[in-house]
Amino acid sequence: MTGTLVLAGTPIGDVADAPPRLAAELEGADIVAAEDTRRLRRLTQALGVHTRGRVVSYFEGNEAARTPELVEALAGGARVLLVTDAGMPSVSDPGYRLVAAAVEKDIKVTAVPGPSAVLTALALSGLPVDRFCFEGFLPRKAGERLGRLREVQGERRTLVYFEAPHRLDDTLAAMAEVFGEGRRAAVCRELTKTYEEVKRGGLGELAAWAAEGVRGEITVVVEGAPESGPQELGAEELVRRVQVREEAGERRKEAIAAVAAEAGLPKREVFDAVVAAKNAARPA
Repeated sequence: MTGTLVLAGTPIGDVADAPPRLAAELEGADIVAAEDTRRLRRLTQALGVHTRGRVVSYFEGNEAARTPELVEALAGGARVLLVTDAGMPSVSDPGYRLVAAAVEKDIKVTAVPGPSAVLTALALSGLPVDRFCFEGFLPRKAGERLGRLREVQGERRTLVYFEAPHRLDDTLAAMAEVFGEGRRAAVCRELTKTYEEVKRGGLGELAAWAAEGVRGEITVVVEGAPESGPQELGAEELVRRVQVREEAGERRKEAIAAVAAEAGLPKREVFDAVVAAKNAARPA
């Protein structure tokens, strides 16, 4: 008989939010794989439980190397509990490789549901919650970040992001540039902790607020694109948008196609605007 892989949700702030089953799984697991063994120790102390099984580290730096070892243990009948620092394993945290490897070997995978920063922020944001997309962390480099945001510029579902506090102002400024300064958003900080804060407003307003410095764990919720018809854009604006995309690394053909799709125009119309601007820039 093969064993079972258990993904355990852990508190995102307040330890009292730990699901009751978590204590039982911590005590009964043959192996506890933890993103940070020191944080695991603090969690077990707070819950008043003792891990009887072997505790091993499982984090981004050793995830690829340790996965085969854990799969071998699972194949041998072990019950392996995977916990990360906060929230559900594999959601912007280590775990995906292990789940995929276990599924491939037809090993049972189950979960202890727990607190979620994504759903908590979404519920507190005051923005539509019927349909949403989780986008995780944006790229650190400015050009790549703008490119990723442009991919979802027309997305009508509410968007949820994680972000580091020292990059929040740049991220919100980039969002304001791509989505528009008036697009509604909410910055959720230190959820379920003592200094929990939810700051709501337009992206431009939030970017200015974040420029003063923000601390803590951050989740950003952004309103989806409005339902509207084709945008009324002049030739100059069409050319500017193509240039912005080219500067971010897109080929001209792809940039023209993307801008045409955004504006609801034929690609030929955008192409003609770009060619006309190029000819106008040539010396007489």
